[in-house]
Amino acid sequence: MPVRGRRELGIVIGDGATTNGVRAKAILEAPDAAPSIDAQLLALCAWIADYYVAPLGVVLRTALPSALTGAAGPTPAPKTRRVARIATVMPTLMERDTTFKRSKKQREVYELLESLGGSAAVELLVERLSFSPSVLKALADRKLIEIDDEVVARDPFATRAASTDHRHAPTPEQRQAIAALSAGKPGEVFLLHGVTGSGKTLVYLDLLRAVVNERGQSAIVLVPEIALTPQTVSRFRAVFGDKVAVLHSALSDGERYDAWLALRRGDKRIAVGARSAIFAPLADLGAIVVDEEHETSYKQGEAPRYHAREVAIVRARAQGAIAVLGSATPSLESWANAQAGKFRLLTLPERVGGGTLPRVRVVDMRVPKDRTLPKEPTTSESLARLVLSEPLEDALKARIARREQAILLLNRRGYAAFVQCAQCGEVEVCPNCSITLTYHRAPERLVCHYCQHAEEPRQRCRRCGGAVLRQRGLGTQQVERILAERLPESRIARMDVDTTSGKWAHADILDRVAHGEVDILLGTQMIAKGLDFPNVTLVGVVDADVGINLPDFRASERCFQLLSQVAGRAGRGPKGGDVFIQTRVPDHHAVRCAVEHDYERFVKQELDGRKDPPYPPSVRIVNVVFSGTREEETMLLATDTADRIRAMLAKRPDGDVTLVGPSPCPIERIKNRWRWHFMLKSAHAGQLTRVAHYLARRAPVTGKGQLRIVVDRDPVSLL
Repeated sequence: MPVRGRRELGIVIGDGATTNGVRAKAILEAPDAAPSIDAQLLALCAWIADYYVAPLGVVLRTALPSALTGAAGPTPAPKTRRVARIATVMPTLMERDTTFKRSKKQREVYELLESLGGSAAVELLVERLSFSPSVLKALADRKLIEIDDEVVARDPFATRAASTDHRHAPTPEQRQAIAALSAGKPGEVFLLHGVTGSGKTLVYLDLLRAVVNERGQSAIVLVPEIALTPQTVSRFRAVFGDKVAVLHSALSDGERYDAWLALRRGDKRIAVGARSAIFAPLADLGAIVVDEEHETSYKQGEAPRYHAREVAIVRARAQGAIAVLGSATPSLESWANAQAGKFRLLTLPERVGGGTLPRVRVVDMRVPKDRTLPKEPTTSESLARLVLSEPLEDALKARIARREQAILLLNRRGYAAFVQCAQCGEVEVCPNCSITLTYHRAPERLVCHYCQHAEEPRQRCRRCGGAVLRQRGLGTQQVERILAERLPESRIARMDVDTTSGKWAHADILDRVAHGEVDILLGTQMIAKGLDFPNVTLVGVVDADVGINLPDFRASERCFQLLSQVAGRAGRGPKGGDVFIQTRVPDHHAVRCAVEHDYERFVKQELDGRKDPPYPPSVRIVNVVFSGTREEETMLLATDTADRIRAMLAKRPDGDVTLVGPSPCPIERIKNRWRWHFMLKSAHAGQLTRVAHYLARRAPVTGKGQLRIVVDRDPVSLL
């Protein structure tokens, strides 16, 4: 429809009410012959808009492929190919002898098409089998065949080999879990708590055999990382063939649109993908699986700030499907719900095939009191010892000698965490954000990982003019260089954001590991979960302290989950495995519990710490973030809004919503915008919803659009 002189694409969700004095504009055209979203998905989007305090139109744009909403330009034209089909059937040899006579090539093409089921791509016939186009044209002129265009679905995984479907006899615990899931009531939610290597994926596969193959229903499988998608798709396609469609952001608009269409038509019955796959247009939904349900990547970072795990539960209950949340380290919210009886807990306490959990050793990287180190490592040997302890280096050498593989985790990309002047101590800081710039060596630059600001490294300090700037801290690039120097015979692959920007970069690196072409896989958290390589017998955590002391109530939980998950990559084959965790806080409860594979002890200690002051799962929270280009205006907006909300809450003595703050955000400035926040806490979701909507309607946003308010419901980070 025309809006302010432009053609705009809108979404019709029902009949509109007329308003006196307002003349409705005519709709120019309706591009869709049928509704793009059914009543059930529309209701789900309405719930997301209400719960996460987001405009319904924004939610609908998220739920639909960008090819439909105009976000990616015009709808991609369908991919087509020229196909030749038999038009006249000749069942007898006499009839063929009479028809073709001396036209030997025509007869060869005709009978080849017959052997291929009656049709074949023209490209196959002409380019690969060397039949002349004139032969095809002659057959078409005689109306013996027809040549026309056929729409071909863009399937990025069609050329990638699927795994072999090796049916394993389930363990007794797996059989119990499969039986419970298969008999689950419509809308029931299960928490599948299984140690790493316990065969959770095999349980998912057997469940979907019952749901899809036996009952004829459909299913959604969510994975937290795009890096896991190729492995997951391969395993599911080995069982379900072309019933599987893939939905995630790394695909092209055309590929996502074709997958979405195939799911909506019912041509495919299983949607596999990351967060947005929860909106797959599937009818008769039987199951939704959320693998690694604890992962923070299931939370959308921009409006609508939904959490795919929570949306999966709501959708399953609304459509009569079961929801399965799987993890070796469940989120504290899910564990609390299982203990309260809201979710049904299923456990897989042992690894399949008689495997044992890896042996874990803590390497204390603290400097003894009677020993001092220079402020900067003076030799390559001393620098290497800050990265690789002797026990870890010896273990790596032993694995390489035995032709086994190792995984090293450092959850910080780049070459060094920051650059510091050796004379005055000045640190290079991003001009737009309140964080230091990370040094990258290839190509050499200083980069802000929040706003992507990049600049050339300085030769002299901007503050004192000192000639020497030294790199401090560690990044994956620097560890890669040290590994290459210390272990020159090793084949190293680095997997982080910088090396996986290409479409198939994740899959290509993991394929090299699977084929034995990599000795050491070094990477950030994307290598810590879901990967299954039997020849990996060693896992090393270069610096377990990264993130453990962040000013965020989930910091310890994330650290424990990351250590437990990456430790689970070792010893998944008959050779067993070892894990080395390098840390300067060896007595931290997250480290100790990860070493002992003791999830329940960690949960008990962590839950006790979240009761006073209360944090989830003891209460629910909303983080309200204010930002602006001027610091004082941002502070005044935050304090004024907090005062208004407190006054409103004081008028409702029966409510239990409390307001904490306001205060500057832990990272005060991002992308040249100053940031303040306050938190709303309540044990009752409904009361938080009412306050959040009141805030969204009444917030005094001024300053000609320079001031913004973000309402983040159930945040996974407070940074």
